[in-house]
Amino acid sequence: MLSLAPRSYFNLRARSQTTRNFSKIIPGPVAIVTGASRGIGKAVAVRLAQDGYDLALNDVPGALEQLRGVEDSIGEYGRQAIVCPGDVSSEKDIQALVKSAADALGGLDVMVANAGICITKPFIETTSEDWDKIQSINTRGTFLCYRYAALKMIEQGRGGRIVGVSSVPGEQAWANVSAYSSSKFGIRGLTQAAAAELGKYKINVNAYAPGPVNTDMLVDIGHKLGNKSTFYEESQADTVLGRYPNPEDIAALVSFLVSPDSKMLTGQTIVIDSGRLFD
Repeated sequence: MLSLAPRSYFNLRARSQTTRNFSKIIPGPVAIVTGASRGIGKAVAVRLAQDGYDLALNDVPGALEQLRGVEDSIGEYGRQAIVCPGDVSSEKDIQALVKSAADALGGLDVMVANAGICITKPFIETTSEDWDKIQSINTRGTFLCYRYAALKMIEQGRGGRIVGVSSVPGEQAWANVSAYSSSKFGIRGLTQAAAAELGKYKINVNAYAPGPVNTDMLVDIGHKLGNKSTFYEESQADTVLGRYPNPEDIAALVSFLVSPDSKMLTGQTIVIDSGRLFD
């Protein structure tokens, strides 16, 4: 399990009006993004700010300074942001995250449960501790985000969008990431089940499933499998479009999934890997 900072560390900070005068900002719809300090999560948060959302940004307490940088980026688009460090596998932290977002920003319209980790090991070398850590963050964390976002959206009575992150190994398992693949299969099932129950509340639930994306996680996987550049170049050559998505490409898909244009789409996990896996 991840170690948590003391409860008092789970803080909420909106930028003071001496930095930006938020009193002059027209409130927008509100989104939570977990795993928002870097990579895909950061790109999603910035894209949603461009789309007019106010953001609650979550990641582990150790990523606080990176979250502050994302907060600054969101402010450049004239949107409000709050920073809520915490552990997605902690029920109390997710409850506090949803409450902080709703109280500070005026409700909750979108939950993007983006946080996740990957452990790269052969199956027979994967320990029960490895398994528990991945399931706790990836699967349990997504469940908690879905559940508490749904409860708030139902209470509000205005519908909403919930988005999770699966992965191509959640569609077709890969060697050397057995625990990760299993967790992402689980998120696909959770997304379908949640969609089946939440549609009557006008809550759409979908997930995106990226293949390799040029992020820190890919660097780590590539190093553990051999050479990052070789891994990336060789696998990228197998795509129809000739390159893998970057974080901004993934963010564009999330932007669609939370938009009114996706109103008839729910229970789906959409692969975005430049045509390497046809589903």
